[in-house]
Formats: sequence, C-alpha cells, structure tokens
Amino acid sequence: MSLLKVFGRTLITNLSYFSSRTTMKGRALHFVFKIGDRQKNALFFRDILGMKVLRHEEFKEGCAAACNGPYNNRWSKTMIGYGPEDNHFVVELTWNTEVSHYERGNDFLGITIKSQESIARAKALKWPIRMEGDTHVLESPDGYSFYIIDEPEPKERDPVLKLSLASTSIERTISYWNQILGIKILYKDEKRTLFSYDENQAFIEFKKIDGPINHATAYGRVAFAVPMDELKNVESKCSENKYKILTPMITLDTPGKASVTVVILADPDGHEICFVDDENFRLLSKVDPESDSHLNFHMAKYQKYLEKEKEKQEVKQ
Repeated sequence: MSLLKVFGRTLITNLSYFSSRTTMKGRALHFVFKIGDRQKNALFFRDILGMKVLRHEEFKEGCAAACNGPYNNRWSKTMIGYGPEDNHFVVELTWNTEVSHYERGNDFLGITIKSQESIARAKALKWPIRMEGDTHVLESPDGYSFYIIDEPEPKERDPVLKLSLASTSIERTISYWNQILGIKILYKDEKRTLFSYDENQAFIEFKKIDGPINHATAYGRVAFAVPMDELKNVESKCSENKYKILTPMITLDTPGKASVTVVILADPDGHEICFVDDENFRLLSKVDPESDSHLNFHMAKYQKYLEKEKEKQEVKQ
C-alpha cells in the first residue's frame, strides 16, 4: 500500500492490486486548447493564472498531423505554463486565423491547479469565479474550466496537478490507457480513474459520464513524450488491437527548431493523444526567452491587419 499526496488530500492506492502495465517510460507534456481570441487568452493565462509564455511559433499552413485541427490556414502555437516543459505539464494554445469560435463538447472536464495566487489575481482583476464546494473555478475566455485549490503554489513541483477528461466506460478506459499505452494506474473506482507514468507528474483523470461523449469542434489533444524506440511499439500495439490511429508515425518540422516524430491516436472515447519522441522534443521545447515578446508582436500585427480590413469595408460601403 502506498500513499500519494494528491490535490491537497491523501489518496490511498494499492498499485499491485491493479496489475498495472508500467513497462514504458514516458512523461505527460501538455493539453491542446483551440482558442478564438489570442489577446483575451493571453490575459487569462498570463495575468490570471500566472503562467509564463515558454515558446511561440507561427505557421503558414495547416499541420500535417492536424495539430491545429482540420484547418489549412495560418495558425500559431503558444506553449504556456509554470515552468520548463522538461518538468511541467503545460498548455498549448492553438489559434487559427480563420476561426473565431469553437463549439465545446462534454469531453474536457477541467484542469486542476494548486494556486491561491491565481484566486487573488482573479479577484483583483474582477475575473468571474464560481465555487464548487471548497474549490474555486475559473473559466477561460473559451469556456474551459480550471479548478483552483486555495493553497500556495508549490515550489518543489508543478502547480498543475491533473487533467480531467470524460469516459463512457472506466473499465474500457483502463484497458486502453494501461494495457495499450502502458500508463500506470494510480487509482480507480466505478466512476473515475487516475493515470500517470510517474507519480511526480501531472495525473490524467477520467470521470464516467452518462450518455455519449461529444467532442464538437473544440476538441483537444493530450501529449506524451516517450523514447524514440517506443513510438513504433505504441503504434504497433494499437494497430494489432485494432485501435484507431489518426496519423501514423510522421516527422513534423518547426522553422528554425528541431524536427520531431509523432504518432496521433484516439482512445475508445475518441480522445486524441499525441506521442512524440522524447529526444527531439526536449530540443524543440527549450524555453525561448523572447517568446513572450514574439506573442505580443504577432497579436499586435494581427490587430493592425483587422483594423485595415475594417477600414476597407467601410470605404466600400
């Protein structure tokens, strides 16, 4: 029997009872959000949650692995979190130039963060706060929920504690995430389960919901890094067991940065999962000290473009 400190209370687990498959070494990286307004989201993630921009990248066309969704347009990726991607679970903000709104489904349930500082900033800036029991809940401009625990941000670990997603069957979810993806089970009961490759990383939680899961157009994607030689094993295991592979192994290029190899999967409930080779991702994900100013520059540039387009329309009228 082992004891884990999980989001402010002690969770008792018996890992051997679950016969967890833990043969693969991996780490949870980030969750992808599609956003409609970069400026409003920059305010929320930087000024309310207190996260730092770690890197910002601009692309001229859609991603070959649909990283920006099914859109072949200019888009940007902003990685933002409480520390370097090497040892923090961060957020990827994906913005498409031609999409201002995404319909949310019931697939994403929230991200839990230990940060009383975020609560104080939200109150100071008059950001709406709702209460669920003793937990403060903040919603991003696109309606994504962040559950804030009213305790100081930890200095020894990532303040981001867990990502919560919906499941129509806990047993089916466990079968896939543990037996196919090799992620250790930390806890389970009839209505929820917790996974992680390492107990010091952010946990992935699944909660059972009634009825089908609707991913709508705002669907996200969770990413993990594994050694290069494990990527093919993950893909092969999914193929052998007839699980969905959305994008077979492919190499993705980022201008001026390291190229990475990825495979994109979907679990039985349709949650998208990206596995990337750890070796090259560590090179790609190095913190760019200029990223915050890059984001500001491109937001201002796009705002000027919108103003010019508005002027053109007014002249025509």
